[in-house]
Amino acid sequence: MPRKLTPLKPAAHEAAPPKTAPKAAREAAARKSGVPVDDLERATIRDVAARAGVSASTVSRVLKGDYPVAQATRARVLRAMRELDYVLNVHARALSGAGTKMVAFVLDDVTGPSFAYVAKGVEQQATEEGRLCLVCATHGDPARELAVVEAMREQRADAVILVGGGSADDAYRARMSHFAHALDKAGSRLVLCGRPPLGDDVPTTVVEYDNEAGAYAMTGHLLSRGHRRIVYLGAATADDQYTTKIDRVAGFRRAHEDHGVPCDPDLVLPAGFSRDGGYEGTRRLLAAGTEFTAIFAGTDMVAVGVLAALREAGLRVPEDVSVAGYDDIPLAADLVPGLTTVHIPTEELGRTAVRLALDLGRPQHVILGTHIVVRGSVGERIVS
Repeated sequence: MPRKLTPLKPAAHEAAPPKTAPKAAREAAARKSGVPVDDLERATIRDVAARAGVSASTVSRVLKGDYPVAQATRARVLRAMRELDYVLNVHARALSGAGTKMVAFVLDDVTGPSFAYVAKGVEQQATEEGRLCLVCATHGDPARELAVVEAMREQRADAVILVGGGSADDAYRARMSHFAHALDKAGSRLVLCGRPPLGDDVPTTVVEYDNEAGAYAMTGHLLSRGHRRIVYLGAATADDQYTTKIDRVAGFRRAHEDHGVPCDPDLVLPAGFSRDGGYEGTRRLLAAGTEFTAIFAGTDMVAVGVLAALREAGLRVPEDVSVAGYDDIPLAADLVPGLTTVHIPTEELGRTAVRLALDLGRPQHVILGTHIVVRGSVGERIVS
């Protein structure tokens, strides 16, 4: 009967290598000596300190970046971190929010084109400022937005940037004001990007664009081209009191008043800020036999749906119906005909939001301008 052989334990000189060896070398030596790679302990701050020949507190200062460290010393610490594969632990700490320098970007829908360009500006500026950027979507739910803000406060984010229209509901505004004060006490900052302030006594950073003025200018452009029956598609509803929608309708109505043209309330119609919202809204208009010569869509994506519905109905743009949008997303220039729209400085909104939030010595309320971009989707209407 053959004898059962018992594997020999590695000799002392063949034991797992010290953690001061590079990861690849430690793993290779571990396999050779029979020690499971998974059993190797991860490097700690003390291991990095020993490798770099500095104290653990010096390594901590390099990681936090909140205390001056000599360039040569910093280089040794970073080299030790690379050799010990400590960078993974640093990223884990960043994602957990512990000792992190980060900003949170909170938006309605990550697929929204205008939101995406604001996000680009936030991410680029946050990177330049040495911050990690976290993106959170609320899917249009104010309760979820409040929950996200609370979570970011607990994670000690340097700034929480809310993008897009906020709810005009009093309870929502009161709750958001509470979080603004709570973030301020925690050394953070609530940033309202593309929405109005919560009040003079609320510690927030506000970066707006002239939302109402953009709608006013576009409506004035349509009126100057002879249009008198203009549909505004994208108004708020009783359950959808978003400030963006409210302000754009205000500009639409004010332009009618200033031009001495009655604004038919039946032509101010609710719609979701989406392609489907524009498509379904236009189909309902056509089915009802409503008389109109132009449609001012609440966003460019609404306008995309409007154009599709008009095309299906055999109506030409701008010969039969003129169409205008709002946002000036890149797609607007490639539509046929090109979409006349209101330009928003989306990337600059994002960059400015980060810059101001991280430098409270600057003015904390900025309003960026908008302007009309004239393309081929609006034609002249002869007034008899």
